[in-house]
Amino acid sequence: MKSIKYKFLISTAIVVIVLVACSKEFLNKPPLGTLNPSIVATEAGVQGLLIGAYSLVDGNGSSGDGNYGSAASNWGYGGVASDDAYKGSDPTDVNDFAPFEKFISLTPTNGAVPQKWNLCYNGAQRCNDVINTLAIAPGISAATQTTITAQARFLRAFFHMELKKVFNNIIYADETVSPANTDVTNETDVWPRIEEDLKYAITNLPETWSEVGRVNKSAAKAFLAKAYMFQKKFTDAYPILQDLIANGKTSGGTKYALLPHFYSNFNPAQKNSSESVFAAQTSVQDGSSVDWGGSPNGNYGDILNFPYNGGPGACCGFYNPSQDLANAFKTDANGLPLLDESYATGAKVGDPTAPYTGTLDPRIDWTIGRKGIPYLDWGNHPGDAWIRNVLNDGHFSPMKNVYAASQKGAFTDVGSSYWGPTELVANNVNLIRYADILLWAAECAVTAGDIPTAMGYVNQVRSRAANPTGWVYKYPVVNGVADVTSYDAPTATFKDQTTPASNYKIGLYTAATFTSENAIKAIQFERRLELAMEGHRFFDLVRWGIAAPTINTYIAREKDARPLKQDANFVAGKNEYFPIPLGTIDNLNSDGKIRVKQNPGY
Repeated sequence: MKSIKYKFLISTAIVVIVLVACSKEFLNKPPLGTLNPSIVATEAGVQGLLIGAYSLVDGNGSSGDGNYGSAASNWGYGGVASDDAYKGSDPTDVNDFAPFEKFISLTPTNGAVPQKWNLCYNGAQRCNDVINTLAIAPGISAATQTTITAQARFLRAFFHMELKKVFNNIIYADETVSPANTDVTNETDVWPRIEEDLKYAITNLPETWSEVGRVNKSAAKAFLAKAYMFQKKFTDAYPILQDLIANGKTSGGTKYALLPHFYSNFNPAQKNSSESVFAAQTSVQDGSSVDWGGSPNGNYGDILNFPYNGGPGACCGFYNPSQDLANAFKTDANGLPLLDESYATGAKVGDPTAPYTGTLDPRIDWTIGRKGIPYLDWGNHPGDAWIRNVLNDGHFSPMKNVYAASQKGAFTDVGSSYWGPTELVANNVNLIRYADILLWAAECAVTAGDIPTAMGYVNQVRSRAANPTGWVYKYPVVNGVADVTSYDAPTATFKDQTTPASNYKIGLYTAATFTSENAIKAIQFERRLELAMEGHRFFDLVRWGIAAPTINTYIAREKDARPLKQDANFVAGKNEYFPIPLGTIDNLNSDGKIRVKQNPGY
């Protein structure tokens, strides 16, 4: 059971109640009989149950040690399964993720997929505990009941949306579902139920909170817009997104805006900023640290996605950016992406023998650790020395989840002998940030036939990336030694901006380069560059309907160089979604009544 000490949400005096209250897992074991609800039927108790639901947003605390398969970033489902990343480490290390690269060997007995399934249904059940306990708790004002219910219903929608993205054919577990009521099936589309919960949350949530980790009205609107985007309901999503662009604000009351510098979104010193729509909150040095396993409130690099053999963290070399992703950051003479996919041909970015020397989008070096480029203040990335298995993992390290060397001890934990000080960090996991809002709005504008407005949204994102004060710069050399202190961790910028670290060139689209013919392609490409390694890519490819051709083209480029890719194959109509865990099907159908059917093709 996770130690819940969410300092952004509520005091530990209330949270202690949750430690005995939230051990239920719907669709895994019967949720009744664990606790008499009357024990927590007080305002403090209900608030504690609510924090128990919030605590699972980070993907940790439900499915056993490690929780690779339930990580909040969806790095396996959204990243490794796409063209953005390799599993990393050795093929046999967390080998349940190897089929995420291959697809052909992905089966309902895979050990990772139950972690996601169980985590999200456990989260939904915690939300239902809140609603059911609230109904019998005396002395709680009507206004407080409403805001608690709104939060619980938002979180329930969030957990089900995660399930819907990964598994598609799921059961919607509301507060009426229990061992006494198992009249449920996964053959009914749950999107209307998700929308219903989100609409209730929008109507009843406040716009601001003193505890900035709580969900507010604007964040609920953003998730409703996301639900519409996944259903291609662009005319429903667009006015919500326009309203958020004009009026949306964080739970702390700050108007949504892009931060001046791209990497500030991934700097633990700058979390919960104007660009953070909703994030999985993390904390360190709060007494929850353990040597391994358990459920600390810090972020294990979500999970152990640090360089191997050096730099931040001490282990384990997972989630390496792909060669295809690195090449995608190439730019043309105007500083624009190569939308014709010619980026995949010719010299390769980071090739140890004959590297590409042309122009690059500067976001590459805040996204991908590559040889000879400053890696925050850890020194220049040494290349393959930080890669555990070069043959399968390529030449690059992840960056968006790491911390600066100068932040160790301040934004890392200190409560255990090994894992805490090196692996447990205070990086939030961005679930929706304002760049998402702008790029979804651009998609909607194109479908509405408003190409200039769509271009304007895309250019807002590109303008931030084009700001040279936010680029990576070479360390100045002082007395023959690279001065790593030129990286300023509090602001995520380089103090010495004399020499860019690479040949950067990024431009804005014009009416001549952003046309009705290529607008959607440009937006899709921009989402890849801006949101790379944040767990969105695979789900984007699926919702755009281009997963099979995109991934199989990528596999064809990789199969001769990467052993894990040699027999890989993405099957259209099957691999857009992951298999429902076989144990779940056996458990729920054990009395002969079919409640859950397996996804097609598995």
